[in-house]
Amino acid sequence: MLILITYDVATTDEEGARRLRRIARACADYGIRVQKSVFECQLGPKEWVTLRARLLQEFNPDLDSLRFYYLDAEAAAKTEHHGTQKPLDLSEPLIL
Repeated sequence: MLILITYDVATTDEEGARRLRRIARACADYGIRVQKSVFECQLGPKEWVTLRARLLQEFNPDLDSLRFYYLDAEAAAKTEHHGTQKPLDLSEPLIL
């Protein structure tokens, strides 16, 4: 399943900056950054349970926000990108 993860983390103190780094790292471990606080993650159900739990453990619900968008194939196919830093197509093989 394709999941779009967005977050806004309060960084007014060092703990907020630490949460931001940990949340970004968790998302990067499972997906591709498409904007500063937006990741696309192509995940199986088991991976999603692990990542979701990790994110919910890291964020502070009184200060931060997390949003998860579950995209089906039709919604993903309708995604448009304009400008620089075109994200990788997660449905294609990755050649390094």
